Amino acid sequence: MSTTYSFDVTEDNFQQQVIDASHQQPVLVDFWATWCGPCKTLMPILTALAEEYAGQFLLAKIEIDSTQSLAAQFGVRSVPTVKLVKNGQIVDEFTGALPEGQIRDFLDKHLEKASDTDMQAALQEYQQGDRDAALAKMAAILKADPANQNNKLIYANVLLREGQLDAAEKWLKDLPADMQDNTEVATLRAKIEFIHVTENAPDLETLEKIVADEPDNCEARYQLSARYILSGQLEAAMQQLLEIVKRDRKYGDDAGRKGLLKVFELLGNSHPLASQYRRKLAMYLS
Repeated sequence: MSTTYSFDVTEDNFQQQVIDASHQQPVLVDFWATWCGPCKTLMPILTALAEEYAGQFLLAKIEIDSTQSLAAQFGVRSVPTVKLVKNGQIVDEFTGALPEGQIRDFLDKHLEKASDTDMQAALQEYQQGDRDAALAKMAAILKADPANQNNKLIYANVLLREGQLDAAEKWLKDLPADMQDNTEVATLRAKIEFIHVTENAPDLETLEKIVADEPDNCEARYQLSARYILSGQLEAAMQQLLEIVKRDRKYGDDAGRKGLLKVFELLGNSHPLASQYRRKLAMYLS
């Protein structure tokens, strides 16, 4: 049965009902089969949630035996398989008939809430220069909706810009375990670590002179790399960190190599510079 928020999808209307529609709101795609017992358990739960959420997401139901090319295209190997599509891309998925509570958790990670809209408005206010008022609003938003993990991440980022390192670290630690390996979280942690490195370090020009005069001074090189990172000179930073790997692997418990790995995270592991310096690092580690 089709409703405003849930409907059957075929190969003919898939592009319109799933891909195109996902640019307006998330589409939860339920791959199921008539012979599948768990599918019959799961589908009423998904349908009820689609009605309850009233348009925050759409439920697209795809019966795999009549749409075999779609099932193959999406790598469906068992049913039920459920995939969440946003802006034309699969952003998350699960298999099996999960309990309703777990499905709610799955959805809530990806669906926009009122607190998301409020936080974006406060962030815009912050970027326009009304910093104190914006920070106060952000704190109030988090107090009203403490379960919104993405807002915690936004707030930690702003606190970092404000130089409030301890507070930023506190909010990052408060994130759930499944977000601790998030790329953005790792990036913020790396930035905080490099800021700590520079807290009592000489300025950039002085460090450059020290390194030129004392090439084996790995402490100065590491501080210089942190200065470069915080000023956006990531390739210059990687050159210094690679030089530490070449000169003294024992410095700072292999700080040169570990620092390079953090810069790769800052760049994004698929960035050409990350690939280039990963090869250089492998050469010195072999």
